[in-house]
Amino acid sequence: MTIAISAGARDAFHLPTGAPGPARPSDPAHVVRDDAEALEIAKRLAAAFQVGASERDRTGRRPHAELDAFSQSGLWSINVPKVHGGPGVSYRTLAQVIAIISAADPSIGQIAQNHLGIVAAIDTVSDTEQKALLFGLVLAGTRFGNAFSEIGTPRAADFRTAFVEDGDHVVVRGTKFYATGALLAHLVPIVALDGEGRPWYAIAERDAPGLTVIDDWSSFGQRTTASGTVEIADVRVPKTHLVPAWKGYARPSADGAIFQIIQAAVDAGIARAALAETIAFVRTKSRPWIDSGLERASDDPHTIRIVGDLTIRLHAAEALLDRAGLAIDTAVVAPDADTVAAAQLAVAEAKVLTTEVALAAANTLFELAGTRATLSEHNLDRHWRNARTHTLHDPVRWKYAIIGNHALNGVNPPFHAWS
Repeated sequence: MTIAISAGARDAFHLPTGAPGPARPSDPAHVVRDDAEALEIAKRLAAAFQVGASERDRTGRRPHAELDAFSQSGLWSINVPKVHGGPGVSYRTLAQVIAIISAADPSIGQIAQNHLGIVAAIDTVSDTEQKALLFGLVLAGTRFGNAFSEIGTPRAADFRTAFVEDGDHVVVRGTKFYATGALLAHLVPIVALDGEGRPWYAIAERDAPGLTVIDDWSSFGQRTTASGTVEIADVRVPKTHLVPAWKGYARPSADGAIFQIIQAAVDAGIARAALAETIAFVRTKSRPWIDSGLERASDDPHTIRIVGDLTIRLHAAEALLDRAGLAIDTAVVAPDADTVAAAQLAVAEAKVLTTEVALAAANTLFELAGTRATLSEHNLDRHWRNARTHTLHDPVRWKYAIIGNHALNGVNPPFHAWS
């Protein structure tokens, strides 16, 4: 028996079929003036994004309107350099912006990650003409997605997707997964190898013939990032949109550290949200333990101590995130082996603490809030699911090794996009 599925039902259940891309903005995006305005906008957007975050997690509704508001606000162009008409805010501020947004909805915070990383990479490797073209698109409100990672290869840095030249275009073929942001992007940067095995970003139109974005992300956390599959069947990309990614790692640059600090900032946001939910629940809904002799759960000395511990750990993680942003700012201005290694190490330290406090806060929430906190009506498990899913990026056990090997033996971190 054949069952027909309507377009509406297919969209509701996110069945794995090719999904069309979003429309380009009809009005140009705002251009942020400075760091202070970037933070102000982030706080305003976060207040709005938080309202529907639990519902989006529960239903899987993709944040179409929220992303439009996010990118049109100017926050998606905050690291376009001033010389190219952008705000050129500090990476310390950029990390704070992502943490603020991620405390409201970490899926939305994560969707911006690869876009901002690509903007940084363009600044590092593109020539003046290509920067003017691509930065102009970003400043107008164009969103980059991501078609980087592949499954089934021996390591994350191994790619099978490749391109061949065809006049003033290249033709790309391959399959990607973990394609965060591609579903809701206007342009999709594809990591593809040339004939010499060097990686490039082939930036394709979202609705280019042969480019199929499949909404098949089924993770238990970060549910609305739509980090699913991208199929690339002879997709033509103009050479004007072919960015030499390999050059970013041919000499010292902060590109890898920039990608990484945004990951750490997402985790810091998750930790903030989980701790805030813990405090609110204990104050208003939890009951004191029967042996405590207390009237309020918030007066329990054991609970007070644990909340104090988590607060200190969160503040320590946030301080290291700030420190890492400052180290990246130094490396961007004066990139050499020493400044880049210092940025990598500072980001690795921040990544360790933001990972650990995100997991600890999301888990301890239930210990302190009690059984009532597990009721599905509260959906508080989304914080743990988000923390557990997102912190799987770039394993922290290797960050410890990188930091320890430098401290003991003076060995700089490996130089690639995951470090």
